[in-house]
Amino acid sequence: MSLTTPGSPTGEPLLLARDLSVRFGGVLAVNKVSFEVQRGEVFTLIGPNGAGKTTVFNLISRIYTPTSGTLHFEGQLLSDKPPHDIAALGIARTFQNIELFENATVLQNLLIGHHIHRGAGFWSNLLFTPATRQAELAARLSAERVIDLLGLQALRDSFVAGLPYGKRKVVELARALCTRPKLLLLDEPSSGLNVEETEDMAWWIQDIKSELGITVLMVEHDMSLVSRVSDRVLAMNQGEVLALGTPAEVQAHPGVIEAYLGSTDDVTSLRRQAA
Repeated sequence: MSLTTPGSPTGEPLLLARDLSVRFGGVLAVNKVSFEVQRGEVFTLIGPNGAGKTTVFNLISRIYTPTSGTLHFEGQLLSDKPPHDIAALGIARTFQNIELFENATVLQNLLIGHHIHRGAGFWSNLLFTPATRQAELAARLSAERVIDLLGLQALRDSFVAGLPYGKRKVVELARALCTRPKLLLLDEPSSGLNVEETEDMAWWIQDIKSELGITVLMVEHDMSLVSRVSDRVLAMNQGEVLALGTPAEVQAHPGVIEAYLGSTDDVTSLRRQAA
């Protein structure tokens, strides 16, 4: 049976969410949310605070288990997988609150990202066999490619604890890329960045898609970044889907405008004032 839904882009989706719901006590945080992410696209979730966007990310990451509905990744049911297996499936994630090893260098943080691909056993690591040495070399070369892609050469041996916030965001992105993901989850990638850093982030997201062939699922508030890099956008509010389409289509949707700016009368008043 095909996992695609009527009216969706052609081809088997990389990620399919169908009627996702999750309840915390008496609060329905996500209510029957359905969408699919095609291979090679940048798909973005938008919405006001409390819309349920990060909850959807947590469902995909298996931090939460859906109360009802299903999530499939490459045809596999994600709810059957424990959280520690998600990275090995090919799903990597960055966080709104940066999660790095601060007392390690940038390079060491990136090499940690390669750990999920280490096939050597205990004795091979202990004896540092030729196979283990080859794996270490391959991991180092891969990390260096990511460093070059994101312009981190000068920071390779710097400790994360001494880096400014914007650079830490880039290091976290780099570490996620070192897991060699098929799907990259970016949680508020422009949060805390200045205009120049946000511009760089836009270029990197485009390069990740075009040069590395990685599919991107993003949660983002900066609509200029969303419009620039997104192929499709899903707008949410109060745990439900408001609109799905291109960035221009979604931003022009009356329900999306109202969710961001207030009632229809408020929006009309704002437009009159602007005119």
